[in-house]
Amino acid sequence: MCLILLAWQAHIDFPLIVAANRDELHARPTAAAHIWPDTDPLLLAGKDLQAGGSWMGITRNARFAAVTNYRENPAVRSELSRGQLITDFLTGRQSARQYAQRIHADGERYAGFNLLVGDIHQLLHVSNRSDSVTAIKPGVHGLSNATLNTPWPKVKTGKSQLRQILDGPPDHQQLQNLLSNQQIADDELLPSTGVSIEVERLLSARKIVMPDYGTRSSTTVLLSADGQIDFHEQRYAADGRPDGDSLITL
Repeated sequence: MCLILLAWQAHIDFPLIVAANRDELHARPTAAAHIWPDTDPLLLAGKDLQAGGSWMGITRNARFAAVTNYRENPAVRSELSRGQLITDFLTGRQSARQYAQRIHADGERYAGFNLLVGDIHQLLHVSNRSDSVTAIKPGVHGLSNATLNTPWPKVKTGKSQLRQILDGPPDHQQLQNLLSNQQIADDELLPSTGVSIEVERLLSARKIVMPDYGTRSSTTVLLSADGQIDFHEQRYAADGRPDGDSLITL
């Protein structure tokens, strides 16, 4: 997943609002978001069928986790899959703080990552490319393939549009529209992450459409103050056209 926009304790009716795009190779086998009855009947997430983990998920008792890769060139090989960070937290019993601190201490076993973990009471960011675990403050935040709130164009503009959505009652369609923006950033605003300028341009869009790699799904989550969870996943084919969706309420 390469873009996560979230509002944490920033809306009176929804303590957590998430809008996130998963960018991945089109050839990587994936299962749509679903309840994982054989693993944990409380767990809702999509599934990476190659390594067995996930990129984002939530449980009926509002444990939440999401991960993005930290982009670095050359890429770092790892002992463990980063998708395992999601399932280990969501099926575990450690608090978000305990889990984040353990993963930060054990971070060398993974390639570069950003991980969000939390529940109804707290939300934390941990990365093996940063010095400490960070408690997310109430407000609007963005995460792509650098550390939290690094002002890459799609993070900066995405946060601004999410703030506008918070002025009224948010809904999944508004959040999905935010994620579907394919505008390319101006060259002078692009980060330098070790890829060519041509690729950097394509990666600057919120929704990425490329022949072999791109936005596979857009997921929006609304956690209401009364504990209801509405989870919407819109999936895309390699050409960027819609390819199925799921709306699940917990």
